[in-house]
Order: sequence, then structure tokens, then C-alpha cells
Amino acid sequence: GRHEFPFSFQLPQEPLVTSFTGKYGSIQYYVKAVLERPAAPDQSVQAELQVISHIDVSSPALLTPVLRSQEKMVGCWFFTSGPVSLSAKIERKGYCNGEAIPIYAEIENCSSRLIVPKAAIFQTQTYLASGKTKTFRQMVANVRGNHIASGSTDTWNGKTLKIPPVSPSILDCCIIRVEYSLAVYIHIPGAKKLMIEMPLVIGTIPCIGFSSRNSSITSQFSMDMSWLALTMPEHPEAPPNYADVVSEEEFSRHVPAYPPPIDCEEQLCCPVFAYIQEFRFQPPPLYSEV
Repeated sequence: GRHEFPFSFQLPQEPLVTSFTGKYGSIQYYVKAVLERPAAPDQSVQAELQVISHIDVSSPALLTPVLRSQEKMVGCWFFTSGPVSLSAKIERKGYCNGEAIPIYAEIENCSSRLIVPKAAIFQTQTYLASGKTKTFRQMVANVRGNHIASGSTDTWNGKTLKIPPVSPSILDCCIIRVEYSLAVYIHIPGAKKLMIEMPLVIGTIPCIGFSSRNSSITSQFSMDMSWLALTMPEHPEAPPNYADVVSEEEFSRHVPAYPPPIDCEEQLCCPVFAYIQEFRFQPPPLYSEV
């Protein structure tokens, strides 16, 4: 007949490497069930498991900004036309899938050629076995800027580059490493491109707090408002008495002596308007009562 046997087991406590399938190798986990039969060969089936080793991009090491700069002289020997300089910055080192990386860059073209700035995310797979190393590198996302004429400059004030769905970084495995980098480079016609690379870590737990810029603004605001705590007393002083603020003459000035209506005088014994004015100018409760 048909028999079902539920089972469960716990993964090892030591960190497991994230599942990955690359160009020259893979890291896979699977569950294997074996049915032993007497006087017959064993039967087995297996199902693959996806294991993810979490990387929190909110860690201090991944929240630090990265800044690089480089300059290149275009031409050779006596036929140089001028330098091309590039400086780029990202606000933090760690990002997650689906996030957009704001890129800040300054490009100065002092050469005689028309240049084009670009940016790209590269994935580098490194395989280690039997004392040998094999590397595979591929571009996973890119963005392009505007042409920069000779003698001109250009600035990227947060040009975004979105991270596509890729495998998280694998940094603690002894046989396979998966690393990422953000490259900002300049295409120069007739010359080797000028490139700077900044390391990236693709994590699994996104950064929930403020960015580095917002954090600096918040800390500056709290520093500027620190004087307020020094000037406020521990026990606030009570407000002045109502009689000190509104005198009897001012109170009577707001209550005009209108002749009361005949039909209301017998019931209220005083004009209705006087009741309204008295209600409006009733003093507030004492400070101690509140």
C-alpha cells in the first residue's frame, strides 16, 4: 500500500555558503531519500534546496562611502593633447538586489578628443582547486552619460544604476568566490579607456536606516538644537493669573448694557447676551489644577 513518513532536520549551526551556479562550478544542496529493499537494488530520489547565507548591508563596514580618482594623459610622447581626470564616489559599499546605486562623479576633459563617461557593475567569479585559479568576469548592468567635448566638464549628481537580480556576494568560501565592483570609466577614441573600480557587496538584508547623507544631516541638526536643552528650566514657571491679565475695566468694556428681551428676562433673570459674554471671559483653570 501507500505509506507516508514525515521527517525534519536542522541545518548545521556553522555558516553555509549560498547556493550558486556559475561558469565553471556550482554550490548545491539537496535532500536525498533512499529506500532499501532486500534482494533488490535500492531506490533513491533527491530534491534540491536553496540555501542563502544572509549578508546585512547595514553593518558599519558596508555603510562607509567609497571614493576613487584618477587622471590620464591622452596621446603619447610629444603628441599629447591634454589630461582627462575622473573622480567618482558612492555613498556606501553594500547594496541589495533591486536597489539603485546613486553615482557622484566629476569628469574634466582637457584633451582634444570627444569622450563618453560610462558606469557598469561587474561580477567576478573565482574558482580555486588543486592549487590553481580560474576567473570569469561579466557585466551585469551598465549606464551611459552624455558626450563631453574638449575643454568641458561634466558632473553626475546621483546618476542611478539599478542592480539586476543577481546572486549575493560569496566571500567566505574556499573554492568559489563571487565578488562585485562598480566601474566608472571614460571611453576615449584612439586611446585606452580611463577606469576606476569601487568594490561592491551585494547583500540579502537591505539597509533600513537613513543613508549616510541623511545621518549626517540628522546629527548636525541634533547638534544645532542642543542649546535648547540647556536653556529650558527643569520646572517650567506657572502662567500669570487671569486677573493680572484682564482687568475689571476691560471685562466690563466687552459686556455692553443691551436692554434684555421681554420673553427671556423672566426665565433667565438677565440678558442672554450677558450669559454668553460671561462664558467667553471665564478664567482658565489654575496651572496647578492642570
